Amino acid sequence: MKTDEKRPHVSEHLSAKEFARWYWPVTHLEQFCELLKVSTTGTKAEMRARVFFALDNPGTPPPTTSRRKRQDKFPWASAALTGETVITHGVSFGPNVRSFFKQKIGRKFVCHSDFMEWMKSNVGATLDDAVSAWHVLEDRKLDPTFRREIAECNNYLRYLRDIRDHNQNLTLDEAIACWDQKKIRPTKDGFVIYEKADLTYLE
Repeated sequence: MKTDEKRPHVSEHLSAKEFARWYWPVTHLEQFCELLKVSTTGTKAEMRARVFFALDNPGTPPPTTSRRKRQDKFPWASAALTGETVITHGVSFGPNVRSFFKQKIGRKFVCHSDFMEWMKSNVGATLDDAVSAWHVLEDRKLDPTFRREIAECNNYLRYLRDIRDHNQNLTLDEAIACWDQKKIRPTKDGFVIYEKADLTYLE
């Protein structure tokens, strides 16, 4: 449902219920965290939960969750990588790793999210295995029905895909214009969802 009500400013005096009604970009969540004196670490969802708790329980420290850090001392940024190099929990995708794959695959290599997710999910495999996996992931593009999965947390890309799926003639700039207006309106649980009425933002 279209509404002219717009997102309020960042404030430590906002109620938790009111905070939950809106989509907040990372920069705003960081401002909330600073005002409420809570940590800005973690994912966007973790920051949002931390802010909600602080607003709902003023003066009460948010619960902490202990995370066991995996010991991974492999120097991905500087090691001489080979096809036999084993993927570890701390694998990074900096210049050294990307350079290795460009040498193996060629200039067409792109370190897209599907490939990074494959590597993170296949600790113990080798970089040669990763090269083979990259080609398999790329071959999917030959299927005209293939669509790359968009993570649920990526509200922006999900919205753009959804609005353009429902409006085939809509340009990307027009879709972004709708997003820019919709993201500052009330939401359900802070997640922006496409509705047919959003097209009126272009009028």
